[in-house]
Amino acid sequence: MVRNQPQSCVVTDVTVYSRTSSGPEWRPARTVTVDDGVITAIDFGGDDHPTRGHLVPGFVNTHTHLQQSLLRGIGAGLPLLAWLHRVGEHMVSATPEQTYLAGLAGGLELLRSGVTTVVEHMWPNRSEAVHEAMIRALDELGIRVVLGRGVADRADPTRKWGLDPRLMQPLPEVLAHVDALDARLTGSRIRTALAVPNPRCLTPDGMAAVGDYARRTGKTVSIHVLETDTDEDMCRQHAGCSAVEYLDRAEFLWDRTLAVHCVRLDESGRAVFAERGVAVSHNPLSNMRLGSGVAPIPEMRSAGIDVGLGVDGAASNDTQDMLLALRMGSYLQRVVHRRADLLGFDEMMRMATRGGRVALGEPVAEPGLGVGDTADFTLVRFDRDPACLPVLDPGATLLTAASPRVIDTVWIDGEPVLRSGHSTRVDEAELTARLLDMR
Repeated sequence: MVRNQPQSCVVTDVTVYSRTSSGPEWRPARTVTVDDGVITAIDFGGDDHPTRGHLVPGFVNTHTHLQQSLLRGIGAGLPLLAWLHRVGEHMVSATPEQTYLAGLAGGLELLRSGVTTVVEHMWPNRSEAVHEAMIRALDELGIRVVLGRGVADRADPTRKWGLDPRLMQPLPEVLAHVDALDARLTGSRIRTALAVPNPRCLTPDGMAAVGDYARRTGKTVSIHVLETDTDEDMCRQHAGCSAVEYLDRAEFLWDRTLAVHCVRLDESGRAVFAERGVAVSHNPLSNMRLGSGVAPIPEMRSAGIDVGLGVDGAASNDTQDMLLALRMGSYLQRVVHRRADLLGFDEMMRMATRGGRVALGEPVAEPGLGVGDTADFTLVRFDRDPACLPVLDPGATLLTAASPRVIDTVWIDGEPVLRSGHSTRVDEAELTARLLDMR
């Protein structure tokens, strides 16, 4: 493991997206001081203070499958189940080397779009070497990770009511592996979670075992829910109830459940999620690419559900660009609801930086940077891209025009893991050459 020690630094002459009692606002600062990975002081200057960039909190990508970074464009135009079969064949045959390179490529792309924390949802896999390869890649990049270890206990070759049997592993072995990972990863930027493919992949007994383990160990459980009608149809056919009822009867919905997609989450389901404290990861680009539909995000938020933002895997989004997800997450709702004032910059930043915090085991916090925060933040330089100039409103520019070209420096624990748009830890030329050799 790479030694990841919190660092101290001073960032000078920046405009900070800062947390105030009346909400987040842009304020010029002479210095932002970091001691041992924590912001200890922000010296705000006057409005006429010169600035060399805009400092924003690091994005939290609440869902992806980094192994898919080698599968961009696969299964284009296929519906979800057919697409899953296509992707699944690659997951069965994935080698540690492929997984390592996919983790490096996808993780680096995340950093280049301002992501400082990623929730990685790994597919179930019997190979400990595959998991070690992903951990090694993410550890080398220095990104903060919630690593979901795949878990399932119902086998079905069709994937309609279960998981590909070739990826199955007894639950006790899976949970023992998570325990072993916890012992190894102590003190690193990687912590474990449990990743459930969907409600159809766990039996009631399996949900009880996984839920008991997760509650006992305080772990997040990430699970795809109602991405299409399949969960609902299969649960009604095999269990005689809705997908939400199926999960709730097994007491699998609580405040550490991170439900991914939820495109078909209806009003009654939203009420159950809100009551149980379930958070949702919204992945607009994946839902668009696969034709899954539009998740009812304003309705979820009105019901009191905490919503975070995700990019999903590169086989269903084709990029790991969080800035693009930020933009499309807003635009998609605006076109559906025919409202240009829906989900503006501050609301999208709340989703992209603070969404799902309770489910991820983090304290609730308002958006924006402030003293006492962990020093996970990003320096945006709009002057790196003429297409963003002039900057009349930094928030509007970041939401509507920015691309990874404007991401200059990314700090995690006060350490600059990306500088001038390039990794400070990974040889990008060597990575590119190795990726080219895989064609």
